[in-house]
Amino acid sequence: MDWFGAEDFEFARQVLQRGIAAVYLVAFISTANQFPALLGDHGLLPVPAYLQNAYARRSPTLFRWGYSDRLLRLVAGGGALVSALLVAGLPQSGPPWLPMLAFLLVWALYQSIVNVGQTFYGFGWESLLIEAGFLAAFLGSDEVAPPLPVLLLFAWLVFRLEFGAGMIKMRGDRTWRDLTALYYHHETQPMPNPLSRRAHLSPKWFHRLEVLGNHIVQLGVPFLLFVPQPVASVAALLIVLTQLWLIATGNFAWLNVLTVILAFFVVSDDAVQWLIPSLPEQARPDAPIWFVVVVLAMTLLQVVLAWFPARNLFSRRQLMNASFNRWHLQNAYGAFGSVTQQRYEVVVEGSSAEVPSEESWRAYEFKGKPGDPRRMPRQFAPYHLRLDWLMWFLALGSTDTRWFRVFLVRLLEADAPTLKLLRVDPFNGEPPRWVRARVYLYRFATSAERRETGQVWMRDEVGSLVRPVSLRSVGGR
Repeated sequence: MDWFGAEDFEFARQVLQRGIAAVYLVAFISTANQFPALLGDHGLLPVPAYLQNAYARRSPTLFRWGYSDRLLRLVAGGGALVSALLVAGLPQSGPPWLPMLAFLLVWALYQSIVNVGQTFYGFGWESLLIEAGFLAAFLGSDEVAPPLPVLLLFAWLVFRLEFGAGMIKMRGDRTWRDLTALYYHHETQPMPNPLSRRAHLSPKWFHRLEVLGNHIVQLGVPFLLFVPQPVASVAALLIVLTQLWLIATGNFAWLNVLTVILAFFVVSDDAVQWLIPSLPEQARPDAPIWFVVVVLAMTLLQVVLAWFPARNLFSRRQLMNASFNRWHLQNAYGAFGSVTQQRYEVVVEGSSAEVPSEESWRAYEFKGKPGDPRRMPRQFAPYHLRLDWLMWFLALGSTDTRWFRVFLVRLLEADAPTLKLLRVDPFNGEPPRWVRARVYLYRFATSAERRETGQVWMRDEVGSLVRPVSLRSVGGR
């Protein structure tokens, strides 16, 4: 079946299967480390309470029949183990049904987690990983050539991802249209990294070129993915280069890493011969009939589901990071349709004094989000610090603050799992008498300010988010 197998895309398949599996491995590890404290039996938004509503029970999840932290750890641990085997390429060395089964397993396990993750898992890259994992299940094994229909579905996925992000920017914020968005974005993005300040202090002409390059790559280049080689491989390279710049200057969990991996769907073996001259060529027999039938049936399903995101791409009311079905297949993507021009941060403090004075307040430090003005931001992506991201939304005025109220109670209780989510507990595991939350306006220090003060950030207090509260006043134990 010459029309079915894409013999010249073995390298692309290896990158897709192992790369997507590697991201799943990171996602499962992140879940094991953070989920119990955020969403477990004693979490900030407990899953057992969430599962009481009818909508949650209709979502595809293993936890619909009952949740426990032990079961969660088994799901995350099992998913991590299978993901690691896929990274090593062991299932791919067998018949086509073996990697299919392995990918469908991690897809189902991670979807079970996301569908009860509530606001802590309400990110577009969760759906992107789920959709990518489902498609990877049908790439076959080393025994058959990569199926052309599946590679075309990856093309449609990357097109939606890039073109959708470009369109949401053009529709969403004037600063993208007048090329000034990057005057602010490096400073106000959710979680800056070590190079974000340097990028922010670049001259304005450079920022305008950044935005112009972004528009070219997201609005024009995706169409070239469907052009014959070598143009398609060059288009993929341009996407990869822009994503590498985003990786170098920010912490966006695995969004950019996964996009880089997905862009390799179009890179043919001929295009990488100069990099890997000894890339083996292997003649493969025709795919078994059952595999062809399964792939074509899956492709037909995807074509039917594609109507909704395709219509959304060209809608004046374009949705960003939306799922049109419960299985997170054929989603709408996009990021930063609007750019925040000022950076507000919520600083959480505690005091052990019976009657606290200003000198008695001591700040809790988060792992990723800015706090101490002297501390250089760290690189965490592709690892996802979920609490830190929610703190960014909180500072923007998020209306869902249920989790934050419980978070303050957990600090007053000196809850060990919650404290492990933080970088610094100023009370060394002992409960404070009081906690409060203040809001500051942050900006990157100029070169002169950095030399004079040693600070990375300059900040000014703008108000109080939560006045001092104790366990007694919030009704804790």
